[in-house]
Amino acid sequence: MIDLQGAELDEMIQAEKKQVAFEYHNEAWADGISDGIEAEILAETAITTALTELVRLHGEDDVLGMVEALRQRIEFGEFRPNRTIQ
Repeated sequence: MIDLQGAELDEMIQAEKKQVAFEYHNEAWADGISDGIEAEILAETAITTALTELVRLHGEDDVLGMVEALRQRIEFGEFRPNRTIQ
């Protein structure tokens, strides 16, 4: 039997962790900008740090798959600041 309540709880915990992580990143980003670090430098450093950690945890092949999925999401416009959701 599948424990749906446990699965739902796990999803809620993951969503909460992602929200907190997002807030941490936003705070660090704002601190960097206020210290005079250009957005491009912050972005490249964040991507490099994330990729390094993902390769350490999952290996290069899995991360290449993740990067390809991100590439497709970029091509579909998911990260455009002025995109509209239909």
